[in-house]
Amino acid sequence: MHSFRVSPHNNSKEPFKPDPYMRDFALVCVGGSAGSLNAYKEFLQYLPEDLGVAIVIVNHVARGVDKLHEILPRHTKMPVNLITDGLRIQPNHVYIIPAKFGLHLSDDAEFHLAPLSKTRGWPDVITLFLRSLTRRWDGKLIAVIVSGLDGDGAAAMGHIKDVGGITFAQAPDTAEWSDMPEEAIKTGYVDFVLSAGDIALKIAEIVTGGRRSTHT
Repeated sequence: MHSFRVSPHNNSKEPFKPDPYMRDFALVCVGGSAGSLNAYKEFLQYLPEDLGVAIVIVNHVARGVDKLHEILPRHTKMPVNLITDGLRIQPNHVYIIPAKFGLHLSDDAEFHLAPLSKTRGWPDVITLFLRSLTRRWDGKLIAVIVSGLDGDGAAAMGHIKDVGGITFAQAPDTAEWSDMPEEAIKTGYVDFVLSAGDIALKIAEIVTGGRRSTHT
Protein backbone atom coordinates (compact mmCIF):
# COMPACT_ATOMS: atom_id res chain seq x y z
CA MET A 1 0.00 0.00 0.00
CA HIS A 2 3.04 2.22 0.15
CA SER A 3 3.95 4.40 -2.80
CA PHE A 4 7.31 6.18 -2.73
CA ARG A 5 7.13 8.72 -5.54
CA VAL A 6 9.48 11.53 -4.62
CA SER A 7 9.65 14.11 -7.40
CA PRO A 8 11.79 17.24 -7.93
CA HIS A 9 10.72 20.52 -6.30
CA ASN A 10 7.52 22.03 -7.54
CA ASN A 11 7.54 24.58 -10.33
CA SER A 12 5.81 27.37 -8.44
CA LYS A 13 6.56 30.75 -10.00
CA GLU A 14 6.21 32.53 -6.68
CA PRO A 15 9.57 33.73 -5.31
CA PHE A 16 10.66 32.08 -2.09
CA LYS A 17 12.98 33.74 0.41
CA PRO A 18 14.84 31.09 2.40
CA ASP A 19 14.96 31.59 6.15
CA PRO A 20 17.53 29.47 8.04
CA TYR A 21 15.10 29.28 10.99
CA MET A 22 12.64 27.41 8.82
CA ARG A 23 15.06 24.58 8.06
CA ASP A 24 15.67 23.66 11.69
CA PHE A 25 12.67 21.39 12.22
CA ALA A 26 9.99 19.40 10.45
CA LEU A 27 6.38 20.56 10.18
CA VAL A 28 3.69 17.89 10.53
CA CYS A 29 0.21 18.76 9.29
CA VAL A 30 -2.54 16.44 10.54
CA GLY A 31 -5.78 16.92 8.64
CA GLY A 32 -9.12 15.45 9.62
CA SER A 33 -12.82 16.04 10.02
CA ALA A 34 -15.71 13.84 11.16
CA GLY A 35 -14.66 11.25 13.72
CA SER A 36 -11.11 12.54 13.96
CA LEU A 37 -10.96 13.33 17.69
CA ASN A 38 -9.83 9.85 18.72
CA ALA A 39 -7.21 9.87 15.98
CA TYR A 40 -5.79 13.19 17.19
CA LYS A 41 -5.70 11.98 20.79
CA GLU A 42 -3.98 8.71 19.88
CA PHE A 43 -1.50 10.48 17.60
CA LEU A 44 -0.45 12.94 20.31
CA GLN A 45 -0.27 10.29 23.02
CA TYR A 46 2.26 8.32 20.98
CA LEU A 47 4.29 11.27 19.71
CA PRO A 48 7.30 12.20 21.92
CA GLU A 49 6.90 15.74 23.25
CA ASP A 50 10.60 16.52 22.69
CA LEU A 51 10.82 15.32 19.09
CA GLY A 52 11.57 18.80 17.78
CA VAL A 53 8.73 19.01 15.24
CA ALA A 54 5.77 21.39 14.97
CA ILE A 55 2.31 19.83 14.75
CA VAL A 56 -0.48 21.68 12.95
CA ILE A 57 -3.93 20.13 13.29
CA VAL A 58 -6.24 21.27 10.51
CA ASN A 59 -9.69 20.05 11.47
CA HIS A 60 -12.14 21.50 8.99
CA VAL A 61 -15.22 22.76 10.78
CA ALA A 62 -17.50 25.02 8.76
CA ARG A 63 -20.24 25.25 11.39
CA GLY A 64 -20.46 25.00 15.14
CA VAL A 65 -17.78 25.31 17.80
CA ASP A 66 -14.53 23.37 17.85
CA LYS A 67 -13.19 22.47 21.32
CA LEU A 68 -10.02 20.64 20.27
CA HIS A 69 -7.78 23.27 21.88
CA GLU A 70 -9.46 22.49 25.21
CA ILE A 71 -9.46 18.70 24.85
CA LEU A 72 -6.08 17.87 23.32
CA PRO A 73 -3.85 19.41 26.04
CA ARG A 74 -4.90 16.42 28.19
CA HIS A 75 -3.15 14.09 25.74
CA THR A 76 0.26 15.71 25.24
CA LYS A 77 2.86 17.57 27.30
CA MET A 78 3.49 19.95 24.40
CA PRO A 79 1.88 23.41 24.52
CA VAL A 80 -1.35 23.42 22.51
CA ASN A 81 -2.13 26.73 20.81
CA LEU A 82 -5.30 27.86 19.08
CA ILE A 83 -3.94 29.60 15.99
CA THR A 84 -4.21 33.39 15.79
CA ASP A 85 -3.29 35.54 12.83
CA GLY A 86 0.46 36.27 12.77
CA LEU A 87 1.41 33.51 15.23
CA ARG A 88 4.86 32.12 14.40
CA ILE A 89 5.56 28.40 14.31
CA GLN A 90 7.85 26.86 16.92
CA PRO A 91 9.01 23.25 17.38
CA ASN A 92 7.56 21.06 20.14
CA HIS A 93 4.24 22.90 19.92
CA VAL A 94 0.80 21.82 18.72
CA TYR A 95 -1.24 24.32 16.72
CA ILE A 96 -4.96 24.01 16.03
CA ILE A 97 -6.89 25.89 13.37
CA PRO A 98 -9.93 27.77 14.74
CA ALA A 99 -13.34 26.82 13.38
CA LYS A 100 -14.74 28.61 10.33
CA PHE A 101 -11.36 29.80 9.01
CA GLY A 102 -9.01 28.94 6.21
CA LEU A 103 -5.29 28.75 6.97
CA HIS A 104 -2.16 29.74 5.07
CA LEU A 105 1.52 30.21 5.85
CA SER A 106 3.48 33.41 5.22
CA ASP A 107 7.06 33.62 3.94
CA ASP A 108 8.34 34.28 7.46
CA ALA A 109 6.72 31.16 8.98
CA GLU A 110 3.70 32.91 10.44
CA PHE A 111 0.13 31.65 10.28
CA HIS A 112 -2.38 33.66 8.29
CA LEU A 113 -6.09 33.11 8.90
CA ALA A 114 -8.44 33.75 6.01
CA PRO A 115 -12.16 33.42 5.26
CA LEU A 116 -13.24 29.98 4.12
CA SER A 117 -12.72 29.59 0.38
CA LYS A 118 -15.97 27.61 0.13
CA THR A 119 -19.06 28.64 2.05
CA ARG A 120 -21.06 25.70 0.72
CA GLY A 121 -20.26 22.09 -0.01
CA TRP A 122 -17.34 20.10 1.31
CA PRO A 123 -14.47 22.20 2.72
CA ASP A 124 -11.00 22.29 1.15
CA VAL A 125 -9.19 23.82 4.14
CA ILE A 126 -6.66 20.99 4.46
CA THR A 127 -5.86 20.95 0.75
CA LEU A 128 -5.24 24.69 0.62
CA PHE A 129 -3.05 24.73 3.74
CA LEU A 130 -0.93 21.83 2.48
CA ARG A 131 -0.42 23.62 -0.84
CA SER A 132 0.55 26.76 1.06
CA LEU A 133 3.17 24.77 2.95
CA THR A 134 4.75 23.52 -0.28
CA ARG A 135 5.27 27.13 -1.38
CA ARG A 136 6.30 28.68 1.93
CA TRP A 137 7.97 26.10 4.17
CA ASP A 138 11.57 25.26 3.31
CA GLY A 139 12.04 22.50 5.89
CA LYS A 140 10.83 18.92 5.92
CA LEU A 141 7.09 18.49 5.42
CA ILE A 142 4.99 15.60 6.70
CA ALA A 143 1.29 15.35 5.82
CA VAL A 144 -1.13 13.09 7.69
CA ILE A 145 -4.77 12.48 6.74
CA VAL A 146 -7.06 10.92 9.34
CA SER A 147 -10.78 10.24 9.76
CA GLY A 148 -13.22 12.44 7.86
CA LEU A 149 -15.93 12.61 5.23
CA ASP A 150 -15.33 13.49 1.57
CA GLY A 151 -11.71 13.91 0.43
CA ASP A 152 -10.18 17.14 1.76
CA GLY A 153 -6.38 16.93 1.62
CA ALA A 154 -6.15 14.26 -1.09
CA ALA A 155 -5.58 16.78 -3.89
CA ALA A 156 -2.46 18.07 -2.14
CA MET A 157 -0.70 14.71 -1.64
CA GLY A 158 1.14 14.98 -4.94
CA HIS A 159 2.25 18.53 -4.09
CA ILE A 160 3.75 17.32 -0.82
CA LYS A 161 5.64 14.58 -2.66
CA ASP A 162 6.84 17.08 -5.28
CA VAL A 163 8.80 18.95 -2.59
CA GLY A 164 10.23 15.79 -1.06
CA GLY A 165 7.71 15.49 1.76
CA ILE A 166 6.41 12.35 3.45
CA THR A 167 2.73 11.41 3.44
CA PHE A 168 0.60 9.27 5.75
CA ALA A 169 -3.02 8.14 5.82
CA GLN A 170 -4.83 6.58 8.73
CA ALA A 171 -5.60 2.94 8.00
CA PRO A 172 -9.25 3.04 6.87
CA ASP A 173 -10.25 0.16 9.13
CA THR A 174 -9.10 2.16 12.16
CA ALA A 175 -10.89 5.40 11.20
CA GLU A 176 -14.41 6.31 12.33
CA TRP A 177 -15.02 7.72 8.86
CA SER A 178 -12.75 6.29 6.20
CA ASP A 179 -13.58 8.63 3.28
CA MET A 180 -10.69 11.06 3.69
CA PRO A 181 -7.95 8.46 4.23
CA GLU A 182 -9.27 6.36 1.37
CA GLU A 183 -9.33 9.31 -1.02
CA ALA A 184 -5.74 10.18 -0.05
CA ILE A 185 -4.63 6.57 -0.61
CA LYS A 186 -6.30 6.50 -4.04
CA THR A 187 -3.99 9.26 -5.28
CA GLY A 188 -1.01 6.89 -5.16
CA TYR A 189 1.01 9.49 -3.27
CA VAL A 190 0.68 8.08 0.26
CA ASP A 191 3.86 6.58 1.70
CA PHE A 192 2.48 4.92 4.82
CA VAL A 193 -0.98 3.61 5.79
CA LEU A 194 -1.08 3.02 9.55
CA SER A 195 -3.17 3.53 12.67
CA ALA A 196 -2.93 7.00 14.24
CA GLY A 197 -0.63 5.76 17.00
CA ASP A 198 1.63 3.93 14.58
CA ILE A 199 1.81 7.05 12.40
CA ALA A 200 3.18 8.96 15.40
CA LEU A 201 5.75 6.24 16.10
CA LYS A 202 6.81 6.12 12.45
CA ILE A 203 7.28 9.90 12.35
CA ALA A 204 9.42 9.69 15.50
CA GLU A 205 11.49 6.96 13.86
CA ILE A 206 11.95 8.99 10.68
CA VAL A 207 12.82 12.23 12.45
CA THR A 208 15.37 10.57 14.75
CA GLY A 209 16.86 8.32 12.10
CA GLY A 210 15.47 5.16 13.68
CA ARG A 211 16.69 5.86 17.20
CA ARG A 212 13.16 6.15 18.56
CA SER A 213 10.67 3.60 17.31
CA THR A 214 8.78 2.61 20.46
CA HIS A 215 6.30 4.44 22.67
CA THR A 216 8.18 6.01 25.58
